[in-house]
Amino acid sequence: MAEMPFVDTDIEDECAMRVTSELSIKKKRKRTAGREIEEDIERKKKKNKQYQPNYFISLPITNPKITGSIQAVQDAIIQKDQRLSKAMVRSGSLHVTMLVMHLSSEEEISVAVGALSDSKVFVDNLLKGKRVDLSFQGIDHFRNQVGFVNLAENDHTRLLKEIAETMKKIFQEKGIMAGEERAFKPHLTFMKLSKSTELRKEVKKIDSSLYEDFKNHYFGDEVLHRFDLCSMFKKKQPNGYYYCESSIVFGKSHEADLVKEALRRETQALLPRLNQIKALLTSPEIRTKISKELFEDRHNSNSKWKSCIDSESPNA
Repeated sequence: MAEMPFVDTDIEDECAMRVTSELSIKKKRKRTAGREIEEDIERKKKKNKQYQPNYFISLPITNPKITGSIQAVQDAIIQKDQRLSKAMVRSGSLHVTMLVMHLSSEEEISVAVGALSDSKVFVDNLLKGKRVDLSFQGIDHFRNQVGFVNLAENDHTRLLKEIAETMKKIFQEKGIMAGEERAFKPHLTFMKLSKSTELRKEVKKIDSSLYEDFKNHYFGDEVLHRFDLCSMFKKKQPNGYYYCESSIVFGKSHEADLVKEALRRETQALLPRLNQIKALLTSPEIRTKISKELFEDRHNSNSKWKSCIDSESPNA
């Protein structure tokens, strides 16, 4: 080995070169990884910017019992904190969001309308004419920024989740950027701090004690009957509901049920007024007054008729 003076040196140089090479590769990998991370962040930013949702599929809430109960909760909260009046969702805007999406052109809107129409076939086949009642009960929140009413967990709610997932697939197969990564959680939002930039400066969190009395309150049932393709940013309708590009309605039986339910509610609303009129008519004073007016009207009519007869008489 003594005759090989450079043997140790060569090995040391090789090790040194290997170490240097490995360090260089690591640095290169680090730089490459750093660039890849930055590029990935930029791609995600670009994707997020492109995918900023501007349309959604809405399940409108039309039952006055639900909207009235939510109004009562909103009023109770505002009484305790007036600032939160800016956070409240109008009753005409109440809905459950089934799916969000980004539509960047009239062409994409047209494709989305077609996808919604295709969804109707699936929903009709799934429902098979059955009535689906969605029960709303209890209040919860998202990070104390959004207040919402829960859907009671049952077979009908699970059916709604299945519909949402299938609609998402139908829209995505049409090439529409739709849906979110997180699992679908159906809920009915009634207040959110994001409705007002000024409010978010004043109120950082919604105090859950403000709606403690309604924590487990039953709000009512909504019959599943319609889905709408709505714009988030176009001018809302006069009743407060979103601008609607297209809708699908489920089955004639559901429409008939809705008509019957609407008539029943209208009748119930009129009953108190009818009872008031009935009470007035049983009053002796009112009955005397009505009889007097009817007698006077009859007397005046007879007088006019007699006058007309006399004026047409040959002796006149």
